[in-house]
Amino acid sequence: MFVTHLSLADFRSYRVVEVPLEAGVTVFTGANGQGKTNLVEAVEFLATLGSHRVASEAPLVRAGAERAIARARVQAGLEDTRSLLLEIEIIPGRANKASLNRGPLRRPRDLLGALRVVLFSPEDLAIVKGDPADRRRFIDELVTARWPRLAGVRADYDQVLRQRSSLLKTLSGRHGRVAGDDVAVTLDIWDAQLAALGAELVAARLATLAELAPLLASAYADIAPTNNLAAATYKSSALQAPLEPSPVAEAVETEPLHTLTVAELAAQLELRMKERRGEEIARGVCLVGPHRDDITLTLGDLPTKGYASHGESWSMALALRLAGFALLRADGVEPVLILDDVFAELDETRRARLAELIAGAEQVLITAAVAADVPPALSGRRFTVQNATVTADGEGGSDG
Repeated sequence: MFVTHLSLADFRSYRVVEVPLEAGVTVFTGANGQGKTNLVEAVEFLATLGSHRVASEAPLVRAGAERAIARARVQAGLEDTRSLLLEIEIIPGRANKASLNRGPLRRPRDLLGALRVVLFSPEDLAIVKGDPADRRRFIDELVTARWPRLAGVRADYDQVLRQRSSLLKTLSGRHGRVAGDDVAVTLDIWDAQLAALGAELVAARLATLAELAPLLASAYADIAPTNNLAAATYKSSALQAPLEPSPVAEAVETEPLHTLTVAELAAQLELRMKERRGEEIARGVCLVGPHRDDITLTLGDLPTKGYASHGESWSMALALRLAGFALLRADGVEPVLILDDVFAELDETRRARLAELIAGAEQVLITAAVAADVPPALSGRRFTVQNATVTADGEGGSDG
C-alpha cells in the first residue's frame, strides 16, 4: 500500500497543505523547524493514532486553532488501484472523529488497519537505551499493526487497570485495617478481567516476538559491521517460577511461553495476582500484568542496555524496525516506510546498508535536513520544505 495524496488543515505548523505523493521514494528536505517531520507525522498518526514525537495530541493542533484535520488517499498496491480515503479530526479535550471514504466511524480506532506504516526516527534509540515502557510500546505497536483488533484489547486492559489501581490505592489508605470478604470478592472480579485481557495481549506479544527473533538477527547482521548475534526475549513480571505449585505454573516451567494458550496465560496471571494481593494492597499498585513486562535485547552474551556502544545501539534500533517491516511483509502487508531524519545519525557504511535493505519497499518517505545525507540509491521525487511551505523540485510551492 502507499499514500497518493496527503491533505492537512491546522495540523502542527500547517494552516493548509496539499501534497501529491506516489509509490517509490519521496524525500522532504529542509532546515530543522521548517515542517518536514510534521508531514510524515501526519501519515503516522493516520495509521497508528499516535505520534513518535509527543504523548498527547494537543501539540498536533496548530497554535490558535480549535482542531486539526489529517486526510490521506491510500492505494492498495502497485497492481491494485483500489483506494481508501482516511480522515481524522483531532479535537483537544474531546473525542477525536474519524471517517473512511467520508463515512463516519463509530470510534477512531476503527480506522486502524487501513494504512500500515513502519517508522524509523532518532527516538528509536530509546527502544534500546530507554525504559521498559519504550520497549513495550514498540512491541504493542507492531502487535496492533498485525492485528488491529488488539487496539481494543489494549484500551480495555488500560481501563480495567486504572479501575483496579484506584481500588488498590483506596485499600492502601485503610491504615492497617484488614480487608473484608466484600473487598476480596471485588478484587477477584477485577483480577479475572485484568488477567483475561492481559493474557490476550501477552499472547500476541509472545507470538510476535517469536517470529521477530530470526528476522532481528538477520537484519542486524545486514546492517552492523560486526558479527554479534542480536536477540530479543520476553521478560515477564508474572510468568516465572511459581510461589505455590499448580498445573498451569508447572506448564510454564516446562513449555516455552509462546506455546501456552490464552487460557493458560490468563490462569497464570490470575494466580500471580492472588499470590501478591497483600503486597499490592500495601503498596496501592498493580504489580502483575503486561504493563510491568519488558523485552531484553542482547548482542552476543551481553544486554545492549548499558553495554552496547552508540553505533551498536543504533544498529539494534534499526534492526528492530527492519525486522518489524519484514514481519508485516511476511503477513502479506506492504507498509509505508518512514525515515524521519535518520541518515544524519548514521555513518556512511550504515547509510548504504540501510538504503540497500529498504530499496524494495512500495513507498518510502524520508525527511532530511541535508539532501546529501540521503544515499544516492534512494533516488526519487524530492520536495523542499521551508516555513511550512512544500515545494516540489522544479515546481511552485504549497503554502502551509
